[in-house]
Amino acid sequence: MIDHVVLNVSDYAASKRFYDGALEPLGFGVVMEFEGMCGWGREGKPWLWVAERGETSRGAHVAIRAGTRAQVDAFHAAALAAGGRDNGPPGLREHYHANYYSGFALDPDGNNVEAVNHGPAERSADSVVIRAL
Repeated sequence: MIDHVVLNVSDYAASKRFYDGALEPLGFGVVMEFEGMCGWGREGKPWLWVAERGETSRGAHVAIRAGTRAQVDAFHAAALAAGGRDNGPPGLREHYHANYYSGFALDPDGNNVEAVNHGPAERSADSVVIRAL
C-alpha cells in the first residue's frame, strides 16, 4: 500500500489553503511543515504532501476515503469554498458499484481530488429499527 504522495504545486500558499479547507471535513490536518511544503494526515503521520518545487503535478487523481456520505458532501463544499473547481458534485456513481458515493474537485493546479464513501446510505437520526423478539 502507499505510504504517502507528494504533489508538486505552482503556488504553495494557494494549494495549502485549498487542501486545508478540503481535508478538514475528512478529519485531516497539517501534521508536518517545512519551507514550501507540508503534509496532511492524522496522529502525526503525513500521507498527502504538497511542495512548491520542480515540475508542477497536473492531472493527478487522488481519492480520499470518507467515513460517511455527509463527509463527502462537506469535503466538496469545503473544497469549492477553498478555491477548488467543481469536477463532479457529490452523488452515487453506480457504474463503479451500488454504494460508490463520491464528489470531485480540482485543486489550483488541476489535480482531481475525490472524497469517496463505499458504504450504504446512513440512516437518519430519527429512523427507528424495530426487531421481532
